[in-house]
Amino acid sequence: MRSMRHAPASCPRRRRTTIVTLRIAAVVFTVLAAGGWTAGGAAAAESAVVFMYHRFAEPAYPATNISVAQFEAHLDELGSGGYTVLAVPDILDSLGRGAELPDRTVGLTVDDAFLSVYTEAWPRLRKAGYPFTVFVATNAVDAGYAGQMTWDQIREMAAAGVTIGAHTASHLHMPLNDRTRNAETLKVSNARFAAELGRQPTIFAYPYGEASLEIQGLVRDAGYVAAFGQHSGVLNRWDDFYYLPRFSLSEKYGDLDRFRRVANALPLPVSDITPADPLVTDDNPPAIGFSVMAGVTGLGRLACYASHEGKARMERLGDSRVEIRLRTPLPVGRSRLNCTLPTSGGRWRWFGRQFYVAP
Repeated sequence: MRSMRHAPASCPRRRRTTIVTLRIAAVVFTVLAAGGWTAGGAAAAESAVVFMYHRFAEPAYPATNISVAQFEAHLDELGSGGYTVLAVPDILDSLGRGAELPDRTVGLTVDDAFLSVYTEAWPRLRKAGYPFTVFVATNAVDAGYAGQMTWDQIREMAAAGVTIGAHTASHLHMPLNDRTRNAETLKVSNARFAAELGRQPTIFAYPYGEASLEIQGLVRDAGYVAAFGQHSGVLNRWDDFYYLPRFSLSEKYGDLDRFRRVANALPLPVSDITPADPLVTDDNPPAIGFSVMAGVTGLGRLACYASHEGKARMERLGDSRVEIRLRTPLPVGRSRLNCTLPTSGGRWRWFGRQFYVAP
């Protein structure tokens, strides 16, 4: 088992370098498609699995909670050998520069800064020596809600090397709000971090994983170098760095078999994704499609699943284009598409997408 602690990202020179490299990677991913992907997963060093947690040992909230037994099993698995746990900013920096990562690299994130992160998760992560990121919605901390971390606790964690990411001020449904309000919640969040921590975070997570192309642009303009959703998938250097995937873990989806399967997942690298905007407005069901990058074999074993329909009907156009033919419109709210491809090495390639339909 190898792990790396992440020092607080306070160096302006490094931040400027990271911003440039990540933006270049997001723009030129199609140019880099000749990357030599193989069915056995030899290029896993160009990818990482990022996990997302919310609450720990809070069984009153099963949809977002993970039990202590489950979490400790996850940490034991990561410590069993074969995984490298890195700080998320270090993963992003390596991918943005085109540098290789160790096979089975894993990043750990937590959304919402609930008190159980401080009391339950952090002691265990610190003992294991694993870096992680907490995405903080600032209004809840300012309000002093029960069950929420305080700024003193957040400062303590940041001083110890925990990465602090942004999660808006008000944890709003961003696609349901106009450009002005979305820009304002980002501005307020940045100001609160600057006041309490002396700097604003460089990475962001969309509340509920909900985004649109317009919202992604606002996040970029607010100074963040990367942003995460809540759709399943394996992070790789061809991804759009302002809509990055994570695997969500909860009581229902946190058993060890799933954790192990996902921790060993490989990316399904794609380009030309349609629709480009995850916010679905006029055309519903949308015309979903993507082109699988050169070098990925065995596409006849590819299967895609829509959260509202189950296994989706697919059509192959040429050697690499995949089109999803949904039978029914996406429902109001969040919907997900997951596409998986088994490899000859027993691991799974994974591509996911989340869509949002406004009421």
